[in-house]
Amino acid sequence: MFDVLVIGGGVSGMSCALVLGSAKNKPFVTDKKIGIFTHQKASSLQDALFNNAYGIAPGTLGSTLLQESTAHLSSTYPHINQIPNEKVFKIEGDYPEFTVTTNKNTYKSKIVVIGIGSANTFAIDGLMQYVEPHKKALPEKQRIQLQNIDHKVADGIYAIGTLAGWRSQLAIAAGSGAAVATDILTLWNGGIPTHAHDSIR
Repeated sequence: MFDVLVIGGGVSGMSCALVLGSAKNKPFVTDKKIGIFTHQKASSLQDALFNNAYGIAPGTLGSTLLQESTAHLSSTYPHINQIPNEKVFKIEGDYPEFTVTTNKNTYKSKIVVIGIGSANTFAIDGLMQYVEPHKKALPEKQRIQLQNIDHKVADGIYAIGTLAGWRSQLAIAAGSGAAVATDILTLWNGGIPTHAHDSIR
């Protein structure tokens, strides 16, 4: 049983996992089992070139970021379980016990975070009732989002990045994933607002 499973290895998913990973020494996180499906084949980063993203060197390729982000997560927060090369097809159940089915395996998780982009090919059984047209994308692009209030789709289910209705900018997607990570940390902290920072002090 995972405490949280993040679906999607793009910007929002990796950002969420990094923030959750960085909180590992907090007493309410030490016993938590965290996983992320790092399937990246459909990520919009595959074709991206960054000249306007804060903290990223101009000319950086999105494909490079995809490779570096999984390596960063693995080396800095190895306690986060990375699940590569699996595509999620179905989510069943209710909070706090969901069953997540992929093309290869079945997993149990108390919380599920979905960050797989806003393409209209979205087809995760169990979430289709939440699909609606994307409110901040051009209609002709036929983008979708999941109905949510401040990222929360339903108890224990969160959408992040463009799937939560945000515009397709790296900084926005990263912030969305980080925001949900801090919401989850707050939940684990008994509802007391919290976040995760490192310091040189």
